[in-house]
Amino acid sequence: MSSQNNAERKSIRAQLRRVVVASMAGTVVEWYEFFLYATASTLVFHVLFPPSEDPLTPILAGFATYAVGFIARPVGGIVFGHFGDKYGRKKLLQVSIILVGVSTFLMGCLPTYAAIGVLAPILLVLLRVAQGFAVGGEWGGAVLLVAEHSPNKERGFWSSFPQSGVPLGNLLATGVLLALNAGLSEAAFESWGWRVAFWLSAVIVIIGYYIRTRVSDAPIFDEVQSEEIEEGVDYGIKAVFKRYPREVFAAMGLRFVENIHYYLVVTFSITYLSTQVKIDSTEILGLLLGAHAIHAVLVPLVGAATDRIGRKLPYGVGIILTATWGFFAFPMYDTGNAGMIFLGLLIGLIFHALMYAGQPAIMAEMFPTRMRNSGVSTGYQVTAIVAGSFAPFIATALLKEFGSSVPIALYLMAAAIISFIALLYTRETKGIDLRSLDHEDKVRRGVATAS
Repeated sequence: MSSQNNAERKSIRAQLRRVVVASMAGTVVEWYEFFLYATASTLVFHVLFPPSEDPLTPILAGFATYAVGFIARPVGGIVFGHFGDKYGRKKLLQVSIILVGVSTFLMGCLPTYAAIGVLAPILLVLLRVAQGFAVGGEWGGAVLLVAEHSPNKERGFWSSFPQSGVPLGNLLATGVLLALNAGLSEAAFESWGWRVAFWLSAVIVIIGYYIRTRVSDAPIFDEVQSEEIEEGVDYGIKAVFKRYPREVFAAMGLRFVENIHYYLVVTFSITYLSTQVKIDSTEILGLLLGAHAIHAVLVPLVGAATDRIGRKLPYGVGIILTATWGFFAFPMYDTGNAGMIFLGLLIGLIFHALMYAGQPAIMAEMFPTRMRNSGVSTGYQVTAIVAGSFAPFIATALLKEFGSSVPIALYLMAAAIISFIALLYTRETKGIDLRSLDHEDKVRRGVATAS
């Protein structure tokens, strides 16, 4: 019997590892493409917009189209979340990876403003909407595929791995751009070199799609889906706000400062260092490369810690530390010293990991299975409209208006206060059984009695 139990545990672990690899593979692919756009907004997308004597103006235009993708993300989260709750996480994840791959590949084919005029930025915006829509549907399904397969006492650790896919995707995008930027002349890079990075997405998408065909939805989802559908049972965005409004707004609040902070560190820092400190773009990308690598390793370590000490403590420490980052990081950048710049970037990503690693477990443990994808995707993606989408734009505008980093630091501190308040209204759920949430949901609907 003991050997049979050991064999069963090994089989479950092997399946869980396959699920983690499948979720991470797609996440790396999709965030490679999403962050490729973010970096290109600063380095090369000025060729798609009208020329300007002010170097910050075309960057602002690039960040504005960058924000469009974020606005499309909650729409994708709502749509994919709705159908993910109805048909399964896996099927929708396969659709999202293809959609983001096609839109990113076509970005690499866009003619410049000099060639087709205003049509260039218009086409860029349309492709950005498609890309953002697909990425909006990606995160919820990917993390839930892992979270719903994970043991109760290890959910924080296992579900944090898809989060590592974000810095790994960023690492890959930064590495590709760094290699192209270093290996080509400035003229060649701006003419055609940057397009290669977008075209490479086709190869990565095929790999990610194939891996995702090799896994299945979690047993808990199959159990809920196979139950006889009771009259009056609802799911989707309307049902989530109706039955779990506190959880949705708590998820949004927790996400707020984390999302803003990340894009200040990995996107706006490029703008600040290139325009204010006059650091060469190749050097900036090299420094980011190292910081992303450490960030990717740190995320699952923090995820494991949330299983031991709880979800809220690391998150709270991360929020408090993040409130201070802008006040010391920009002065570190201003030194122009590579070591100080790297330290500023790395510290920012360490603070971010304290918040980001535990998000899948925290949010998955807020909602019952029948509406978990909708609840998680809505809480996570809707926040992006007012948080990460406009963070680089707002920071660039503040820098242009005041010529100082202090207003940017105050902006980040204000966001941290909002997230800390949301944390106070979030319950500790370390080790909770997801089936107990389903039972609580049935009790709420009057189809089961409290045990």
